[in-house]
Amino acid sequence: MPHEQASDRLIIANCSGFFGDRFSAMKEMVEGGEIHVLTGDYLAELTMALLFKSRRKDPSQGYAGTFLKQMEQVMGTCLDRGIRVVANAGGLNPKGLCAALEALARELGLSPVIACIEGDDLMPNLAGLQKGGEEFIHLDRGTALSEGRVFPITANAYLGGWGVAEALGQGADIVIGGRLADAALVSGPSAWHFGWKRNDWDALAGAVAAGHIIECGTQATGGNYSHFEEIPSWKKMGFPLAIMEADGSSVITKHRGTGGLVSVGTVTAQLLYEIESPAYLNPDVTARFDTLQIQAAGKDQVRLSGCKGTPPPATAKVCINTLGGYRNSVSVLLTGLDLDEKARIVTEMLFTSLGGRERFASVETQLLRSGHASPHRMEEAMSLLRITVRDPDEKKVGRAFTAKVVELALSSIPGFNLTAPPAPAVPEIIHWPTLIDKGNLCEAVHINHQTLLIDPIQGNGAGTLQPDNPQSPALQLSDPVALPFGRLFATRSGDKGGNANLGVWAKTPEAFHFLEEALTPARLKELLPDLAPYPIDRWTLPNLKAVNFYIRGLLGDGVAASSRIDAQAKTLGEYLRCQTIEVPTSLIKSVKT
Repeated sequence: MPHEQASDRLIIANCSGFFGDRFSAMKEMVEGGEIHVLTGDYLAELTMALLFKSRRKDPSQGYAGTFLKQMEQVMGTCLDRGIRVVANAGGLNPKGLCAALEALARELGLSPVIACIEGDDLMPNLAGLQKGGEEFIHLDRGTALSEGRVFPITANAYLGGWGVAEALGQGADIVIGGRLADAALVSGPSAWHFGWKRNDWDALAGAVAAGHIIECGTQATGGNYSHFEEIPSWKKMGFPLAIMEADGSSVITKHRGTGGLVSVGTVTAQLLYEIESPAYLNPDVTARFDTLQIQAAGKDQVRLSGCKGTPPPATAKVCINTLGGYRNSVSVLLTGLDLDEKARIVTEMLFTSLGGRERFASVETQLLRSGHASPHRMEEAMSLLRITVRDPDEKKVGRAFTAKVVELALSSIPGFNLTAPPAPAVPEIIHWPTLIDKGNLCEAVHINHQTLLIDPIQGNGAGTLQPDNPQSPALQLSDPVALPFGRLFATRSGDKGGNANLGVWAKTPEAFHFLEEALTPARLKELLPDLAPYPIDRWTLPNLKAVNFYIRGLLGDGVAASSRIDAQAKTLGEYLRCQTIEVPTSLIKSVKT
């Protein structure tokens, strides 16, 4: 049921990009200007594992507690102004958060209508689903969950926006879900407000594009932005707004007087964040980001239009977190000369005292060279030796491991020192990305003492677009000049389970033409040699003057299990931007003009 007084626009605000984002943002968005719907994304793949720990300690928990505290500040104002609130802060316990919100409302003397969306949590029936034929095949490895030798602790399917639309249509003031797809926080309210049908593919695709842009908070308003020199102010970075229109078009902006920037660049960067192919899969629609038109529409305003949509896949994405044993790491400072020999001595002494490397399920050593040849400060002479051990036996990688590291303090290399005191072993949470047939989902909206079932959107099973993956050409450059890659191109990178994406975009058509020809997967591996072992696919988005790379396996078993310093691949783009490349002089002139 559409909004009875539906206008030609719907202003949707975001106040959270992750569990732990700026606490004051919710109040700032409510009080900073006109909004109609307040949304917040609190869930990442790792967050579900963290919420599992909190619920194991206290069964009443398992949700994003900060959301409850934030709502204490704004619940009354939202009710007075008719601002609807939609969030996935319910995590693993949406009913628990709803109960806490109801108790809070009573304390405040308020009576909001609160809706709870369930059906994403598959753990109660995971074994039954497997018996019924759901194998939960790992998307990257092709292995069935039953053959993975892992112990599932959470299993959540991504739900779309139609449950949100139903809840709002039933009069909900606050809608709480568990693993609602990030973009559903925008597509659901938009579908409700404008009365969209389930097959209004283009309108839904436009809303998904807007939702993808604002879901990560200030990353759309200048945060984590390559051209950070363009940001006029870093004080109180404004969170993003999407002003939605009836056909799915939108204007991305922020409240006046806030810091940050909304530009074609900041919006482009966020569109390229954590995607695989330009066919962006959502439970309700497949949004074709390669059809989206982006135009500046005024100060801190960017208009999105023309996004084409097609039916969604027949399956829903599922995030399963599993326990895969235990892990511990130590970091040893190596200073000055003979780094390789020092690293060899420390490693050999340590594992000799431990009884050999073979005692552990796996051992990983990394020599991270950062020392200068002629340092002018002591810190400039230091490099880092990281040693990581994994094993199903927690005791092996706990104190028994770290005690032997400490014993080396006075008996090994000159300058031996640790960056931090030894830490206990931690459970290794392995991300298991998989799919489930939508027919095996049971989404339900609980509101006003009734339960409403939501039928999934049936799709045709279409997958992502095939990558273009061109061969590296032998470019003949006239009058070439060498400069850092980032002087001409911007990037945005992030994690997708055990994989990483790296979006690269240009400001001018000339620069994009060079980018499209020159930066192939093979050339990327030449510029970043440590990517050489990993399969890389590339997709081209001419409408964004961009290419997107998908590096498979870079992050191993996901953020919580990766031993990389940057386990979320956030720095991958800036790593590329500091590499030296040769470009024609004419290209530099075209960018400057």
